[in-house]
Amino acid sequence: MPVDELVAYATAAFGWAGEPAVSAGPRGALGQMWRVEVGSARYALKELFDEPPTEASIAIELDFARRATEAGVRVPASHADRDGRYLLTAPGGTWLRCYDWIDLHPLARSAPETPGRIGALLALLHRCAAPATVEPNGGDPPDPWYDRVPVAADWVDVSASTAPWAARLNSRLPSLPRLCAAVRPAEPAQLLLCHRDLHWENVHVDAAGALVVVDWDDMGPAEPGQELAKAVFDWCCDDTLTDLDAARVMVRSYLSEGGPGRVTEPADFSMLLASRLNFLLSQAQLALNPKTPRLHKEWAEQELDVALHILPNERQLTDVLAVAREANSPMA
Repeated sequence: MPVDELVAYATAAFGWAGEPAVSAGPRGALGQMWRVEVGSARYALKELFDEPPTEASIAIELDFARRATEAGVRVPASHADRDGRYLLTAPGGTWLRCYDWIDLHPLARSAPETPGRIGALLALLHRCAAPATVEPNGGDPPDPWYDRVPVAADWVDVSASTAPWAARLNSRLPSLPRLCAAVRPAEPAQLLLCHRDLHWENVHVDAAGALVVVDWDDMGPAEPGQELAKAVFDWCCDDTLTDLDAARVMVRSYLSEGGPGRVTEPADFSMLLASRLNFLLSQAQLALNPKTPRLHKEWAEQELDVALHILPNERQLTDVLAVAREANSPMA
């Protein structure tokens, strides 16, 4: 659907006065953000491509955002249309959400203070989170995306590809059984409502330097220790970097701020490995599907490059686990 038609639809639904000025914002795997100026007001109009949230999950998201805000976390406010709807079905077959637009700047991953800030932020989110044993969409069991890895048969079709990225993928496939040997389902008694996507593209700073958490679309139940382990890799590790000093600072900051999670055993990397491998497989399948629109195919190919770049190796898991165990010690 052309963006001018999309904005015209949103203008009528939200009752915006005047002619909106629109520009493209960031795009993610699930949607495109549009910056909309209406007079002195500025909005972030998010166009979702598929799998829109349910009313139940939006209600839980709003409650989680309220709890986070009260705990001191900055979150863009979500807006309902004139009929009280937080999710609109656009005529072109996509869906829309509306938030406050905040001018954001990247948080420098290499800055000395960043690991500590992220550790403290994650602790705040976990401390204000409610227990959650089902997905927020209305009662489904916890999504296996976060604690089940693809089996060998799942990789057969994509590994046979002649695409440029296939050689890199195939070089990693033999190591996956050992890498994922300790992956296990999450423990229901330990589950909290978590953001589940707190990587460096979803935490930014505003003009005053405050952290701002965006993109809550993946929130759901997770073990806090597993989300902590994933966050350490999101911020401190990729295939060319393992910053153990930064990892140590992040874990210690998380613990000092009262975070309830602990990274104590290889199974605590289950969320990290499952989410990254499931994403890698899904983007490979999307890139190879002849029915995938060109725009989404190109995006999938870009995401494949990133996903392969950040896929952990056994040495990294061993080293980060040692650092986390050290930070857990009362003498640390």
